[in-house]
Amino acid sequence: MPCVTPTGAHVLVAGLEAAGVEVVFGLPGVHNLAIWDVLRDSPIRLVGVRHEQAAVYAADGYARASGRLGVALVTTGPGAANTLGATGEAWASRSAVLVIATDIPLALRHPGVHRGVLHECTDQGSMFAAVTKQRLVPSSFTELVVAAYAAPEIAGAAPARPVYLGVATDLLSAIGEEPAITVARSVEQRPDVEPAIDLMHGARRPLVWAGGGALAAGAGEAVGRLATRLGAPVLTTYSAAGLVAGHPLHVGLAPHVPEVGALWDQADLVLAIGSDLDGMMTQNWRMPAPPALVAVNVDEADAAKNYAPDAILAGDARAGCLALADELDGDRAPWVDVAQVRERALGRLRAEFPAELAFLAAFAAAVPDAATVVCDMCIPGYWLGGFHPVPGPRRLIYPLGWGTLGAAFPQALGAALAGDGPAVSVSGDGGFLFACGELATAAQEELNLTAVIVDDGGYGMLRYDQARAGAPAHGVDLRTPDFVALAASFGLRAEGVAGLGAAFSTALAGQVADPSPTVLVAHAALEPPPTTSPRWYRAAR
Repeated sequence: MPCVTPTGAHVLVAGLEAAGVEVVFGLPGVHNLAIWDVLRDSPIRLVGVRHEQAAVYAADGYARASGRLGVALVTTGPGAANTLGATGEAWASRSAVLVIATDIPLALRHPGVHRGVLHECTDQGSMFAAVTKQRLVPSSFTELVVAAYAAPEIAGAAPARPVYLGVATDLLSAIGEEPAITVARSVEQRPDVEPAIDLMHGARRPLVWAGGGALAAGAGEAVGRLATRLGAPVLTTYSAAGLVAGHPLHVGLAPHVPEVGALWDQADLVLAIGSDLDGMMTQNWRMPAPPALVAVNVDEADAAKNYAPDAILAGDARAGCLALADELDGDRAPWVDVAQVRERALGRLRAEFPAELAFLAAFAAAVPDAATVVCDMCIPGYWLGGFHPVPGPRRLIYPLGWGTLGAAFPQALGAALAGDGPAVSVSGDGGFLFACGELATAAQEELNLTAVIVDDGGYGMLRYDQARAGAPAHGVDLRTPDFVALAASFGLRAEGVAGLGAAFSTALAGQVADPSPTVLVAHAALEPPPTTSPRWYRAAR
């Protein structure tokens, strides 16, 4: 840093630079301007958003699309509180996000007393207790130095989850000697595979189930190798979409489809790689326990909380898969024709949901492999999350954790800065309005982003739920703006189309090819897919 005696603000930014942070998303406030001033001279790109929740969503989208740390910088009190929904989504989806929030000066605090200082909370950090894996609240310059370097490491350490760093405003101007910081780096350890060897050798119908932990470990090639050795079909969860794209044993469809779910039922051994077998993927654990289960997971408790494993390999997913593959001599012939299963399932879906499968085809034809698709909690997003052919790792982002409505568009701000390809967000008309002000961010930052809005006149999924229950629509039909005019008012190229067919595909392809931010509004309604709970095919236990 340029100053001989650094301030707390300099130390904070130095910690981010040391961690390799390239982008920070934030919103300025009177309490955090000292950090903004230091970032002015830093190589870190500072992206100003229009709402604090969007700052964390953008950091989350950046983290998921890049595999690197996402950082949000917000101000005190209500600024910090505004981030909680997005921080919860990042937490539930195990995203490496660092939320830096300023707090009132230490000099103005009386322990246990709310004095009425501007933006004061009784205990600001406690708001984050349920949605972070650790909270760091330094109370001195020396503690701030330690926290500034430790927080990025903690957030990214497996299993990744958000970290809160609360910094009292007066610490930003405090000065002191910056001590040397040594950060320990973890070394990949070969896990003990002995408990799984007999189970693996004895299996005749093994199934590989790969989750977000496999993606985080960069285990795609290792998972593919293990599957080839076993002759095992591979199912990937929402968070592992694209992990083994192109592998002949990758099923490529959600297990909520009966033809695919049957593979779980027929398997005599399931290898759960980096997955906790959560309710979203197992239809709230209606899938029966397999005859044998081997789990590879960095967190043994996480591996065992939903289905009881017969063996747990505690450790990195990549190392675990490679170690298991090494125990097998040669490649086994697959016990099932995966391509046939996939085509049989798709054939039935085309017959039952012709408009929806046509939408998937139109979307896939328009979006290049380099794009990152970001889905919202809306019916088109549900279809893409379960059935879009994702071409590679980190090319699809789905709000699988909390299921936060309105996440996709602000997450796409971060995804657009994560790599060299465009970001495509897919929102409903209701969800897009949660963060429509971020059109200003997309325009100001000139992001390579296309925002797709599917306007069905309200909350389509909730309308379906009411109709299914025999109730009249109530509270689900919305008055919405002219989205094309709204986007144009921010100086963005925008257009509208009717339906989700050929005209939609042509318009989307044209917009995605444009490196400037664009908006495409499609007026259409779709039926919910089999991945949504009202359409789960397994009966509740």
